[in-house]
Amino acid sequence: MLVGPLPTPGVAYLTRAMRLDAGIVISASHNPYYDNGIKFFGPDGYKLPDQMEQEIESLVLDGTFPSRKPEGDQIGKAYRLEDASGRYIEFVKSTIPRGSNLEGLKVVVDCANGSAYKITPELLSELGAEVHTINDHPDGININHCCGSTDLTSLKEEVLRLGAHVGVAHDGDADRTLFIDESGRVVDGDQIMAAMAVELKKRNALSGDTLVATVMSNLGMEHYLNRKGISVLRTKVGDRYVVEKMLEGGYTLGGEQSGHIVFLDYNSTGDGPITALQVLYLLKKKSITLSDLVSDIFLYPQVLENVKVKKKGVIRHEAVRRGIKDAEEELGTEGRLLVRPSGTEPLIRIMAEGKDREKIEAVTKRLARLIRKTEKEENKA
Repeated sequence: MLVGPLPTPGVAYLTRAMRLDAGIVISASHNPYYDNGIKFFGPDGYKLPDQMEQEIESLVLDGTFPSRKPEGDQIGKAYRLEDASGRYIEFVKSTIPRGSNLEGLKVVVDCANGSAYKITPELLSELGAEVHTINDHPDGININHCCGSTDLTSLKEEVLRLGAHVGVAHDGDADRTLFIDESGRVVDGDQIMAAMAVELKKRNALSGDTLVATVMSNLGMEHYLNRKGISVLRTKVGDRYVVEKMLEGGYTLGGEQSGHIVFLDYNSTGDGPITALQVLYLLKKKSITLSDLVSDIFLYPQVLENVKVKKKGVIRHEAVRRGIKDAEEELGTEGRLLVRPSGTEPLIRIMAEGKDREKIEAVTKRLARLIRKTEKEENKA
């Protein structure tokens, strides 16, 4: 059954709702078009476990997969589901109370030239918002190019130019959403998760009074939620691991700083349109601005640096490990350090956070130099 172009969470929803055997998405997520990969969803709408994906990959790469191709009457047929977008839009609408609307809100949507280029604008317009769109003309090449949740420059400019209440930015496959407030400030996934966690707790809808986040989420967010009586559980980076922890503990809200927000009462994966709607509905319901919503959430300075490498194994080198240990001791209890290989790119990602920006910037730069130097020496050896 062919449904595209459709956001990744739309495929997850339809796979589950239509009782299909599997869902398959071809997507580069937030990356350039040439990084396209394949995402699999099981019949329950959840991403397949790592081990199962590795088995599928092995079948393809070891040459045995072609011999398993069906022939003759074993070959199925592909049908296009013409109303796939409409079904998904109606599903997203169902996540707010019937009769609710977004009238009076002026919203700019950056569609990242991706899969939600029609979905989110139609969704919000049908609910009464005044919607302005940018980067909504995908050509298969311009997806995520200087736009969307990875580059908020043009969205910020448009929000300020139009005097909009809020800007909404998806990535290419729309499983992420970040925001720009009315004054042009970025509101990231940590702030949105914190605000939604507090709201859900008030509704008695935050299971276990717990938010599931990743190791990348800001320490300031955790301290804010702790003061509100909400615990934060952390997983390694990746929305699949967030979802696994949520299922394990029966939790209802989780996500990532990057804008993957999972409302497990609604969908089985990060859902950009649902995130956008939940936040906008809350603003309308409370008659507040986005800056009001997150005004009490103080995030610590956080510095991120990506170091290009040929081999990610350099992170295990003794000199690098020693450098990381020294940096952690320098930051002490006033900061936090995370050094990890990227799961999708040839990069080592360094994240340092703490109350002293100068200190964490110095630590980050020193580690980046050490990794580059160590790899260079390894290549010479």
